[in-house]
Amino acid sequence: MFSALRMLFVFTLFGLPAAIVGIPLSLLRGNVRTMYRWAMWTIRTGVRAGGIRVRIEGVENIPPGESCIFLSNHVSNLDPPILLPALPGMCSVFLKRSLMRIPLLGTAMRMAKFVPVTRGHSRVEAAQSVAIAAEALRSGLNIFIFPEGTRSPDGQLLPFKKGAFFLAADTNAPMVPIIIKGTAQMMRKGSLKVYPGEAVVRFLPPLHPQSFESREALMEAVRAEMQSALDE
Repeated sequence: MFSALRMLFVFTLFGLPAAIVGIPLSLLRGNVRTMYRWAMWTIRTGVRAGGIRVRIEGVENIPPGESCIFLSNHVSNLDPPILLPALPGMCSVFLKRSLMRIPLLGTAMRMAKFVPVTRGHSRVEAAQSVAIAAEALRSGLNIFIFPEGTRSPDGQLLPFKKGAFFLAADTNAPMVPIIIKGTAQMMRKGSLKVYPGEAVVRFLPPLHPQSFESREALMEAVRAEMQSALDE
């Protein structure tokens, strides 16, 4: 429990002042990049304070100078704070639409081109989310998404949602699969306890949408790459 408390302390100590100063500053500047860097530093520092070591592999697989769609397996609530600071540049993420309604923070999220989604959303809402994500990619941002849509209860890959692959087909942005290991043991589902340890984040070779005859073929290839890496 002490690891979780140390993480919470760091997030509170640095996160609240950064939000209080950074959100109004970002609104005045019309740019959230400075606040994004503060947020990533705070998250990275909090993870270290919790006794979590992060080993990153395969960075050479990230296409230089291109906006990418990053996809990762999902087994723990620790996955987002470990993965986001490991990603290059600035990333847009898919998140619950309700979070966008939080005063000030929601405005900052919209400025950062975060993508709102609704669980069980309609085709129209799904198309709107893909359009927002496509605009984020075209503006130079990366996109990060958990293609399973939720945490796996046993570490096995769940069926993939199709949104990321519609996005890839629309934009031809390279898809970079990621696997994360070790977090399921450090923070188990339903528990607030954090156990120190090592998380491994591995970037796999990119897959280019134009090399596949259909979205389904691309999805199967991404899933196969991730499953093969997880089985090693």
